[in-house]
Amino acid sequence: MDNRLVLLTALLVTLSWMSAGTYAQSVTRINRTDCGTGQLCADEPSACDPSTGGECFFLAAKKGRGNNFDFELSGQSDGYIAATLSLDGTLGNGDKTYVCANDNGDVRFFGAVYNNSQLTLSPLEVNSVKGKITGRKIQCTFTASVPVPTTRANSITVGISSGTYKSSTAALGAPKEQYKSPPVDLGNPNATVTNQLSTSTTTKPTTTNHAITIQHSLTQALLIIVGVLGLNVL
Repeated sequence: MDNRLVLLTALLVTLSWMSAGTYAQSVTRINRTDCGTGQLCADEPSACDPSTGGECFFLAAKKGRGNNFDFELSGQSDGYIAATLSLDGTLGNGDKTYVCANDNGDVRFFGAVYNNSQLTLSPLEVNSVKGKITGRKIQCTFTASVPVPTTRANSITVGISSGTYKSSTAALGAPKEQYKSPPVDLGNPNATVTNQLSTSTTTKPTTTNHAITIQHSLTQALLIIVGVLGLNVL
């Protein structure tokens, strides 16, 4: 009985330490091979591949047992990248956030709460944390228990952000949101996921310019007609 209590205490301490700031083990390369079939993927730019050298913010979620999910997170930053899960469709209302920071060339993992445009460190139920740093690219994988939505069945808004990190104090700067999904079922690999932060550029109509050109042409025509009539009178 005493041995069980010791083991349980050690396990709880380990989980808390991992959530508070653990140095991750090495991770294999993250790619988008299973996107749409075995895992749900969110990415910016759309359909970018985190295994290449291009700019790519990427998050993959794969359903496990119960509310557990396996996550893969990748992105470019000199500080940290983070994945946020929101239950109300709005990022920054006390949402669970999983942070992977570049700590002098090593990946350091933090659990945090995203609220009022700030990240506050907070222990989260996370295990199997792994990570890798390649230049400015930060990649990490982890398993986490996902909260169950109460307002929309199986609908969670996914966010990806980046920010500054100070290794001497483990201070996380304000997150810069790179990606925000609509409410989505994380357990459905075929779910349609788009970045609501992306803005499409459209060409403004040139009706006004055409109107000015037409008006100018009509004015010239009238002046010519008036001139001709004046000559006839003379």
